[in-house]
Parts: sequence; C-alpha cells; structure tokens
Amino acid sequence: MDKLWLKQYPAGVPADIATDVYPSLVAMIDDSFRKYRDLTAYKFMGGSFSFGAIDDASRALAAWLQGSGLQRGDRVAIMMPNVPQYPVAVAAILRAGLVVVNVNPLYTPRELEHQLKDSGAKAIVILENFAAVLQQVIEQVPTKAVILAAMGDMLGLVKGTLVNHVVRRVKKMVPPFTLPPSVTQIRFNDAVAQGRRKTLQPVKLGPDDIAVLQYTGGTTGVSKGAVLLHRNLVANILQAEAWYQPALKKIPAGTQIVTVCALPLYHIFGFNTNMMLGLRMGGCNLLIANPRDIPAVLKDLAAQPFHSFPAVNTLFTALANHPDFDKVDWSHLKISVGGGMAVTQGTARLWLEKTGCPICEGYGLSETSPSATCNPVDTTAYSGTIGLPMPGTELVLLDDDGKEVPPGQAGEIAIRGPQVMAGYWQRPDETAKVMTADGFFRTGDVGVMDERGYFRIVDRKKDMILVSGFNVYPNEIEDVLSQMPGVLECAAVGIPDAKAGEAVKVIIVKKEPALSEADVRAYCEANLTGYKRPKVVEFRGDLPKTTVGKILRRELRETAR
Repeated sequence: MDKLWLKQYPAGVPADIATDVYPSLVAMIDDSFRKYRDLTAYKFMGGSFSFGAIDDASRALAAWLQGSGLQRGDRVAIMMPNVPQYPVAVAAILRAGLVVVNVNPLYTPRELEHQLKDSGAKAIVILENFAAVLQQVIEQVPTKAVILAAMGDMLGLVKGTLVNHVVRRVKKMVPPFTLPPSVTQIRFNDAVAQGRRKTLQPVKLGPDDIAVLQYTGGTTGVSKGAVLLHRNLVANILQAEAWYQPALKKIPAGTQIVTVCALPLYHIFGFNTNMMLGLRMGGCNLLIANPRDIPAVLKDLAAQPFHSFPAVNTLFTALANHPDFDKVDWSHLKISVGGGMAVTQGTARLWLEKTGCPICEGYGLSETSPSATCNPVDTTAYSGTIGLPMPGTELVLLDDDGKEVPPGQAGEIAIRGPQVMAGYWQRPDETAKVMTADGFFRTGDVGVMDERGYFRIVDRKKDMILVSGFNVYPNEIEDVLSQMPGVLECAAVGIPDAKAGEAVKVIIVKKEPALSEADVRAYCEANLTGYKRPKVVEFRGDLPKTTVGKILRRELRETAR
C-alpha cells in the first residue's frame, strides 16, 4: 500500500523516527530523572513530587526488590489506582531488571488469580484497599512477596496519617484482610526505607528485553499478556512526542507541560501516553485516583493550569456536561487526545465549543504499546476517523485470505511498526493467529482508508465488546455464566450505550426455572469486574445456532441493536 498518509502530516512531523535513542526504557527513565530532577513530576491530593524524589524512592525500592531474592526477568505485579507509588514501583521494577505486570485493581479474585498464575508474578505491589481480594487467591498463585501500599504513604507524616485514617476508618475503603505467614509482606514505606540502606546493582538491559506484560482479553475467554519489549515502549513514546509537537509548540517557551492523568496507569494508554511520555518530556502529571468522581476531578483541574488531556470519550462527555465545568480554566489546554473507544461527534462538538481545543481521536491496542494512528493535533474539526498512521508505522487492510485490499474497500486493519508487541506471553499458538509472516499485527478491526490516507473503523471482526475503552470478550462472560447453577446456555453480545459506547448484554437459557435476573447479577458481581458485568439480562427458550451448533452471536447482536 502506498503511504498516502504521509502527504497529510503536519509540518515538522517526521515520516519516521530514530528508535535507538535509548537502549532501554530504564535508560530513558535515568536520563529524565537526571535532566528534570528539580521539576515536579506528579501532583496528588495536594502533594507535589519532584523527579528527584521519584528517582530516589524508586532506586531504594529497586534495591529492596533485588535484595528480596528476585532474579532478572522475574515478573512483579502492580495493583493500584493512580497514586504516586505507581510510577515509583514501575521505575523500581524496571531498574531491578524485572518485568512489570499491570493489574486492574478492580479485578475479582477469579480474574486476579488467572493473571498472577499466567504471568508467574513472584511479587506484587498492591494498595491495601484491594488486599482482601489478594487474600482469597494468594495460596493458589506463585506470588510470595507482597508490598502493601496505603493511600497516604507519600503525603508526609501528618497529611498521610490523616488520609489513611479517613480511607480506613471513616470511608471504610479497606476491607479486613489477613495474608498467610508463608508470604513475605512489607509496607511500601518500610520497603523503601530498607532499600535506602542497600545498594542497587545496575542491570544492563537491551531493546529486546521484556519490560511489561500488558494483559488483554482473549478470543478463548482467557486474558493473555501482550509482551511489550523495552524498544516497543520507547518507540511509541518517541512517536507520540513527535506527533504532538505542533500542539506543544503553542505552549509558551520555558513552561513545563502539565498533563491531566485521569486514564488508569494500569491501562496501556495511561501507562505510556501519560506516565512514560511525561517522564520523557519532563512534564508534570496530575494524578486522578478516581475519574468516576466528576466533581472531584473538576475540583482538581480548577487548582492549576494544564495543557494536555488524554482521555476516553465517556470522560470527555461526563466533564463537558457537568454543571461545574465552567469553574475550570480551560484556556491553557492545547491538546486533547481521545482513545480507547470511539469519540462521538456530539462529544467532540461540545468539547470544542466549551474548551476551544478539539479532540484528536487516535487508535491503538495493548499489542501496539498503544498508539498506532492519530488525527493531526493541529486539527480544528472532528473528522470521524482514527486519523493517520504514526511516524514509522504502516497500516494495511487485508481480506479474509490475507491479501491487501485497495483504498476505499473494507478490510481487516493490520499494523506494522516498532511499537508492535513481540507476541503473547507463553502462547505461540495465539501469537501465530494474529501475526503475519511479514510482521503485521492483525487487529480484528475492519477499516477503510480514504483517498487522503485517513483510516476509519467500520466494523469489528472479533466479537469483542468495547466498554469505556476496555476490551470485554464474550467468551469470558459466557465461561463464567456457564458455571452458574441454573444456567443451561448463554451468550454475551455488545449493545450500544450512550455513556460507555457499548455495554454487555447476556442472553440466557435456563436450566432451573427459578433462576432470576437478580441471581445472575449477584453471580456476575462476584466473578466479573464492573465493566464486564451485563447491563441487560434476557432469558430465552433457546439460542440461534449454526448447523454445527455454534451460537450465532452476530444474529443476537443485530437483534439487540
């Protein structure tokens, strides 16, 4: 395919980038900590944390991890919301020569057990609020070292103690838990304090070493880890930096870039586009621990100017429609990037009208670190497309036989570039299904390219459901519900949802007539993270099937829509 898109690149954005600037993510982190030591890296609950403070704490924690017996390449899970301990833990794990395993802190015991077993995580850094979930699976998983963080750990003695008291005693957000004596457990601040008395042994890491296992849904109903190498993540950081330049040039010279970090850091969009890109550029991230609390988010945003705001459509919508929206000074905002799910025309129009800053929609996946395409950041209007391939990235559209289709014709989007994963963790069969012989990753999304080189998604080849930017795979929902007493058969499909883009609907054939919707919802609450739970539950006498007995999800989906 001709790279028609290059003619549409804004002035100053290169067609390609040098991805060998740093041999590893650690080299980039070290460089940034050195360059920006005195600048503020993060703000959280009224506290400010300099690059130097994050550097020192992460070095100490890395030394503790090494001293705990972990070996190069061992996996360490992180199960926390957006708190300053997150970037400390990430830098520490990588500096110790270990691999980060990002875990959604809202996982149920079943989901957590699978991810810890599958990754083989030997240690976990977890906010105490979620330790009761870990308690339920700890004896079944290989994770034998637990670093317990508390919300106020890094806020200083007085404020930190107050915050922890409110979280634990007033709001009662920390359920009781007990971890078995066979597990090494230590408080986050104690691990850092002990690490300061140890010496970090530098680990020489290269571009092909694994940096992160980023878990994504699976067509088999099993979540699988996208293996992201150091070079994949470094490349995507540099691609994003180059792409954002036309907008960033509008920020007065000498002004530190301030970015709103409402995207969860355990999601690859927040991990690389907020945290790592901020590190690279010496920017300050405003950490938002709970983006669902819209009044609190707006209160945080009213406290200071900010320039960049990556988010999902649902957050842009909720903020723009809130009565407190105008209490925030939006005049400094230069770049709004929408990803994770489709940006709707109504939201884009309202956001531009109220902030004067258009939403630039992009597209990516866990498997692409994440950014693969984006609309130009100097755009002034909603395009309805996912934009152009990032520098150094190629997109082709393939038919069912794997042959390229011409412009204007629909085909499966396939991506090749330095940000594309190495494969799925310990799943060569699953990797073979999505990687072509010439290095393209088959996304399962069906798209069309217009005559200018802009891409638009028209359908989804997979049955995957996209809820507020999170992948939900029907097979996982069906696998869980099929184990519920009283369920004979079930199917899960996506339905349009005004807030989340899509929502889950389940269609169930009863084995036991007494089975109720309340029973189903209670079972799902115990076994599925919130965004995976069905919004609609329907009972039927039978399900439509092919002649060989395969459930026709597409038919159910079309009926539901």
